[in-house]
Amino acid sequence: MSSKYDPLYVDYLVYFNRDQDYFECHEVLEELWLAEDREPVYKGLLQVAVGMYHYRNQNLRGARLMLTSAIQILEPYPEQILGIELGLLLSSCRSALEKLQHSDQSPVPYQDYTIVIWDDELEEAVYQRSKELKPSIPQRRSPTRGKVYEERMKAMGKNGFTS
Repeated sequence: MSSKYDPLYVDYLVYFNRDQDYFECHEVLEELWLAEDREPVYKGLLQVAVGMYHYRNQNLRGARLMLTSAIQILEPYPEQILGIELGLLLSSCRSALEKLQHSDQSPVPYQDYTIVIWDDELEEAVYQRSKELKPSIPQRRSPTRGKVYEERMKAMGKNGFTS
């Protein structure tokens, strides 16, 4: 089935909504962003994924920076664009950013968001592609700090390591 939507954009939506693999979202949409002469709407969607990646990994400063930038880039666009409810996505980003802005006062529990698709053709393309794409387990849910850090944690009996 042919679609008016670029396959990389469809993959982005599968990874974002089905797998919540924001690293992979970034990878596929960056390729499209570069092919489309750095179209700002794609940059904004890229930054949403990167912001979510940082948010999940509790890099709160990185999440705040990316979500702030994404909101600034995406705000001028219509509420419905590229077959998605951009207005709802921006509302979710603003809500997350509000929580992140007050992260020094209280913990910020992470939650995944979904990009709502309004276009039936896009929804069908995402559904069909999700049957073809192997489910992706998000890359990392916490920072990797290397062998020195792991050895130190092992010596201290932390993070599942025993001394």
